[in-house]
Amino acid sequence: MTRPGFDMIRSPFVRLSALLGDIAPGAEPIDMTIGEPRHPMPAGVGDLIRAAAAGFARYPAVAGTPDLRAAIADWIAGRYGIHLDADREIIALNGSREGLFSATLAALDRGRRSARDAVLIPDPFYQTYLAGAIAAGAEPVFLAARRESGFLPDLDELAANEVLLARTAALFLCSPSNPQGAVAEAAYLTKAIDLARRHDFLLFADECYSEIYSHEAPVGALEVAAGSGDGPANVVVFNSLSKRSSLPGLRSGFAAGDGDFLARLTGFRNVAAPQVPLPIQHVSAAIWRDEAHVEANRRLYSAKFDTADALLGDRYGYRRPAGGFFLWLEMSQFGGGERAAVTLWQQSGVKVLPGSYLAVHDEDGTGPAYGYVRLALVHDLETTATALQRLVDQLGRQVVDQ
Repeated sequence: MTRPGFDMIRSPFVRLSALLGDIAPGAEPIDMTIGEPRHPMPAGVGDLIRAAAAGFARYPAVAGTPDLRAAIADWIAGRYGIHLDADREIIALNGSREGLFSATLAALDRGRRSARDAVLIPDPFYQTYLAGAIAAGAEPVFLAARRESGFLPDLDELAANEVLLARTAALFLCSPSNPQGAVAEAAYLTKAIDLARRHDFLLFADECYSEIYSHEAPVGALEVAAGSGDGPANVVVFNSLSKRSSLPGLRSGFAAGDGDFLARLTGFRNVAAPQVPLPIQHVSAAIWRDEAHVEANRRLYSAKFDTADALLGDRYGYRRPAGGFFLWLEMSQFGGGERAAVTLWQQSGVKVLPGSYLAVHDEDGTGPAYGYVRLALVHDLETTATALQRLVDQLGRQVVDQ
């Protein structure tokens, strides 16, 4: 069987640059494409790094300092009411992306004894999942996440595919999901964990948007796993300070869960992955122990979603997402995501990302993301409102013209 190559991995932002080419924006540009938080970072970050600057002269242990892992364990206990072994069930990461990529290689190695070569990926998806699968020599298998299934993969359909499950090394789930903002409920996660344990594969739960929500805090995969009595077996959660604390440049995250797997992953990372510098770990521990800035951050996002509620109403399939900071808007009546992206840029200066650039098998218009665009609500409230008003005005003109 021919495995997919690196030519299958295409940056959605590079594709968008090629699509827009030298088209001039129709107004002062507002870029809503990249999910890079632009809220103020927590106070005192610079002071904390300077206080620990001598640590830049030392090689850090790849698993993380005891203090950082203890801070993460305390945060997990406070957030989810579960207690992990900080020495065995938590490791530091140089940003969650690094861990999500590396984890696939370790999962495939774990499954070699039973010829497990499939990695299950929700579609649309975060490109790192695919990159890790291809680098590991796995077969990526895409699970459509459509509106009809709550913008999450249909686990009942997956459960019926015993042949596929028998050769699965890992299943990726993202909750709150990128790009749709869907949250997996406890019953859904229970089903996913049961499949992972029954067929002995890893569930990789990407929970990087877990602290951005409007109403109820999303349930976590480790929280659900703990309720089964088997602890974190077969479950690994990934999170970071990028979205929670508006610190994407800090490159600080963690993986937590199945201790046996994390030991295997640490062995691999010890020779093939970047450690988190000691001063970064020092500041990270302090940031995980502070919730005040997280609550303030969440209020800023909620205000922007209030504005989206008022300006968008029920147009473009809009529903306030349960979590995350993206809008996932349906553009089929405007010719699909690509055409809408060109129109909005050319006529109003608003840059949005075609949904098909976050998915596969979408070129014929039959995939789960073809008719959508993604907008990241990362700007301040005034800029966000301006962009959304321009979008509504421009698409309203399109309807009149049609």
